[in-house]
Parts: sequence; C-alpha cells; structure tokens
Amino acid sequence: MSAPSSSASNLIAGKAELVADLETGNKPPEAWRIGTEHEKFVFDLSNLRPLPYDGRPGIGALLDGLERFGWDPVREGGNTIALKRSDGSSVSLEPGGQFELSGAPLETLHQTCAEVGEHLTQVKEICAELGAGVMGVGFNPKWRREDVSWMPKGRYKIMREYMPKKGSLGLDMMLRTSTVQVNLDFQSEADMVKKMRVAVALQPIATALFADSPFTEGKPNGFQSYRSH
Repeated sequence: MSAPSSSASNLIAGKAELVADLETGNKPPEAWRIGTEHEKFVFDLSNLRPLPYDGRPGIGALLDGLERFGWDPVREGGNTIALKRSDGSSVSLEPGGQFELSGAPLETLHQTCAEVGEHLTQVKEICAELGAGVMGVGFNPKWRREDVSWMPKGRYKIMREYMPKKGSLGLDMMLRTSTVQVNLDFQSEADMVKKMRVAVALQPIATALFADSPFTEGKPNGFQSYRSH
C-alpha cells in the first residue's frame, strides 16, 4: 500500500486542526449562553433613501451618537466601523449599512429580549436627532442595489469582487438583506450536530411565521419571504 501523497497528508492535518479548534468551544451545560444578532435597515426620513456612511444623517454619525451610551469605537482607516462594550456585545455594519447588534453571551431569552429592547431605544434616540428611521424586514422592499452605499470596511471590497463570480444574488445578500440570528453553545460534537439538525428542521416554520419580504424595488416579487429565497 503506497503512502499518502503530501497533498492528502496536508488535508488530513488540516482537518485535524479544524476539529481541534472546534473542540475548544465545548462547554458544560451550566456554561451555555445565547448570542443574538439583530440587523435592520437605516434610512433618511426626509426622502426614504438608504443612509450613506458619510454625512448627516449618515451611518457614521449614528455610530458616533451611540458612544454616549458607553460604547467604545472600533476604527479602520480613520472611520468608525463598529462599537463594542466590555460585556462582549458589539454594534457592527453589514456591507450596505445594515445596522447590527451582536449581543453579549446571555443565559436566557428574557435577557436577550431586554438587550435588544435597550439597543433599539438607543438607536431610535440617535435616529430621531439625525432625522433617520430604522426598518426590520428581511429584504429591502424599495431600494435598488445601486441605490445602496458600500460601507468603508476592507473585507467588503474583497467580497464585493468575489460574490458575482459565484452566483447572481450574492451582492443582494450583502446589500439588501437583514436578518436575526442566534448563536448557541454546545457540549460536544454530537450535541452540536443535534442542535444543528433541530435548527434546520425548525427553520421552515420560523420562515413561515416571520415571513416579511414580499416586495422588491417597490413591487411584489412573488414570495412571502424573498430573504429566504
């Protein structure tokens, strides 16, 4: 029997490294936490246009305004691109300016609800001062792709060039979708697999319950949830 090739050996070693990295995330049940990601669109109330990064109202101004609530800025190339807190929570930007709360690791859904509620209260306060509004829907119901400004983050430039090579909706996913996501801890590989299977099985039910994206560029698109499509 011949020895495995160098490329096969590298593949095996790479998989082992990946497995070992995932295993570092194993936690006992008493240490399990929930992490929520909550995205929404931000728009100019005067003309219902999506906010660019610069200007007032603008996404940058919204980030700057939130600093009064104890958020620390994260900067790239002189631009504030995110905010963070010592509890592990952060506010970040999706490519088209979708405003995202990446919540702290919490123990219960009630804590998650309170966290999102506090975040929305803060965002609405700053938006009221700027003349902006927020909209939590799965797919942008009004704006064209070219109407949406790209956020000044280096990795989004890479993704912007890569996505069109792999399909037709990648740029729409980046610029015109918002979502709510949950991150869950696991005890073992088997526990992780079980949770993934349950989540995938429940996803169609959740999609049906919360379907909210039947419009594209101001017209019906034939779907209840174009975001899911």
